[in-house]
Amino acid sequence: MEPDNNKFFNVGLLLLATLLLAKLISALLNSRSNKRAPPTVKGIPFIGGLLRFLKGPIVMLRKEYPKLGSVFTVNLLHKKITFLIGPEVSAHFFKASESDLSQQEVYQFNVPTFGPGVVFDVDYSIRQEQFRFFTEALRVTKLKGYVDQMVREAEDFFSKWGDSGEVDLKYELEHLIILTASRCLLGSEVRDKLFADVSALFHDLDNGMLPISVMFPYLPIPAHRRRDQARSKLADIFAKIIASRKCNGSSDNDMLQCFIDSKYKDGRSTTDSEVTGLLIAALFAGQHTSSITSTWTGAYLLCHKEYMSAVLEEQQRLMGKHGDKIDHDILSEMDNLYRCIKEALRLHPPLIMLMRSSHSDFSVTTREGKEYDIPKGHIIATSPAFANRLPHVYKDPDRYDPDRFAPGRDEDKAAGPFSYISFGGGRHGCLGEPFAYLQIKAIWSQLLRNFELELISPFPEIDWNAMVVGVKGKVMVRYKRRKLSVS
Repeated sequence: MEPDNNKFFNVGLLLLATLLLAKLISALLNSRSNKRAPPTVKGIPFIGGLLRFLKGPIVMLRKEYPKLGSVFTVNLLHKKITFLIGPEVSAHFFKASESDLSQQEVYQFNVPTFGPGVVFDVDYSIRQEQFRFFTEALRVTKLKGYVDQMVREAEDFFSKWGDSGEVDLKYELEHLIILTASRCLLGSEVRDKLFADVSALFHDLDNGMLPISVMFPYLPIPAHRRRDQARSKLADIFAKIIASRKCNGSSDNDMLQCFIDSKYKDGRSTTDSEVTGLLIAALFAGQHTSSITSTWTGAYLLCHKEYMSAVLEEQQRLMGKHGDKIDHDILSEMDNLYRCIKEALRLHPPLIMLMRSSHSDFSVTTREGKEYDIPKGHIIATSPAFANRLPHVYKDPDRYDPDRFAPGRDEDKAAGPFSYISFGGGRHGCLGEPFAYLQIKAIWSQLLRNFELELISPFPEIDWNAMVVGVKGKVMVRYKRRKLSVS
């Protein structure tokens, strides 16, 4: 071997030995300093659990939870994700301050869709003020007006069905939800004049949110280019609507107007760009959740005659009490329907993973008494789809049983405040939860009162490949028009 070759060979051996020694020292230090580190999902070195994670987080959780317990770590390339599964270990996830557990870093992939200067593109103090705008737009006095619009949209939509026929319930509900959202959130200008244009642009925005977008939101691919073009066109449309409202002095009862009228604590008004971004965020947050949950609710009711009978009797009773009228207060009396929706949402939460970025060390204790130390720098995650089916929280957890939420059972409270997390919880609970329940109730009360329904396709499967996990394929229903009598 030549001298130069010997030199390079020796240097290579020295580098390799140094790397191995550094790895050994690091492992030794970690073993001493992290005696209570969570167990780790086994995986190929460097790649870690990435391959298994990409097959689906729920598949991985189903396999690892029985072996590793409620707290464990997955190595994904240079990232470490620590899962906290179950109400006993989830308090820190839901209650920690933003300085300890932050949403901003893990949800940066939303910025190209929502736009600059809103939600995850601003610091926490500004984001809190913008969430206050959402809260004000969803207070009860506003919701009552939105319900009237929801009911009118549903009445008009279902009046166009024939006396009998077959429909894809999933498609019909998706279409009705976007119509209702356009009326309540985006305003009459969009609903009455620009619905087709705006709906198409939102479709391009939606299709620009891909699994790869989570890791590479600015990757120059066709779907991202269409997303960015649609975002720009929506900004132009809303800028014109906002300018017209301000010029005419008009004011409508919709979320658009609430955002136009909103002011920050320093007295500054929202900009046109902020209003557009907040509207897009609101529609994204609610559209999929409502359409998916409406569809699952229908599929389960049509397969469980006892619960269908209970909600029909409830509609009959309310019609006897209030006539044909449906408003906010009447929807609030629909307890059976509420529990049926809530149970569908327990079994099929559209967001199967919630994540935070940890900025400080913390410890958790499992229900078995094991203590684990989680270091800062980890991504902390929980899964509503998995946690909502834990057998020590819910009796026969895979069974559709709305009565588990009835007074006296209250299974969603028995194991602690974070037993039911379909809408998140704590500091970052979903602000749109009341809106979603009212919207789904308004739609299903119209269906129940006006149609006999029969599921004629197989019970739907779960579409695990979607960003927001919903119903796979068509949900074919045969309908026949009827009218519940007022007694």
